[in-house]
Amino acid sequence: MGELGFGTGLNFLVTLEAWQAAACPGRLRYLSLERYPMEPTDRARALAPYPALAALAGPWLGALPATTGRHTVRHGAVSLVLVVADAREALPTLGTRADAWYLDGFAPARNPEMSEPALLAAVARHTAPGGTCATFTAAGQVRRDLAAAGFVVQRVPGYGAKRHMTRGTLPAPR
Repeated sequence: MGELGFGTGLNFLVTLEAWQAAACPGRLRYLSLERYPMEPTDRARALAPYPALAALAGPWLGALPATTGRHTVRHGAVSLVLVVADAREALPTLGTRADAWYLDGFAPARNPEMSEPALLAAVARHTAPGGTCATFTAAGQVRRDLAAAGFVVQRVPGYGAKRHMTRGTLPAPR
């Protein structure tokens, strides 16, 4: 699992909760790149509306430093790797491939560097064949850039008040 923009850690916690509920065999490896990590108190305040995740959050999010570099927290079969750096610089240097990606949820107008074509191409290079990506944005340019990077892209119904979002799949080589 990969993610651009760790933010509050909500995507990680929801993924961990679903993985545990499904009693998946094997390991869960979660990689997230975040340029500006939140302070633990701010993160806890932001996660307060999700009390069911509070029990999961403590041992994970409390152990993450806000300093630049690669930080790993492991508990049992789960590892969380937080890379505190600019994703545009860090992702191309990582020797890992994810089966699925959460892409930054902010609108490209608010955070344009997270939807730059070169970064989306790096995401594709770091995606396993048949892997997926999802982003809350439905911006046409992001969809076109993901398609140019090799993803088969769909605009799909969003969540809550969000009308649409984007999903993609990286086809397996033939």
